[in-house]
Amino acid sequence: MTTIYDFEETEMSGRTINFEDYKGKVLLVVNTASKCGLAPQLKGLEKLYKDYHDQGLEVLGLPSNQFHQELDSDEETNDYCQVHYGVTFPMTKKIRVNGSEEDPLFTYLKYEAGHGRIKWNYTKFLIGRDGQMIERFAPPPCLSEHVSAR
Repeated sequence: MTTIYDFEETEMSGRTINFEDYKGKVLLVVNTASKCGLAPQLKGLEKLYKDYHDQGLEVLGLPSNQFHQELDSDEETNDYCQVHYGVTFPMTKKIRVNGSEEDPLFTYLKYEAGHGRIKWNYTKFLIGRDGQMIERFAPPPCLSEHVSAR
């Protein structure tokens, strides 16, 4: 049986993120996009990370250009998030959140949450210290979502 601890991702620096390292911690997984109108959420995510990291909270950002709102390269994305929002939590190389080439982590998260497609950027998955899904949080609908859906 697959668990959250069976996954690995690649940080923008090239370092492997082994989810086994998150055992006993609370994990917030977020699909991000630098050019999205919701990108200011990165500031709030960073605040959560700084305020609660010592108590066992991990935040992991997974940039995706699935909705055509991410910068061209991982390096540009990394720099943008650090300069504009002060992001220090781990950010991975770009991934896909839906479709035939979706990242296996998102296949797993969507299944565990009992919900299908990721409809927009900044969908969040909260995983408890026991590795179990607590909640999937969809972002609020925004104008750009409706425009790009046409």
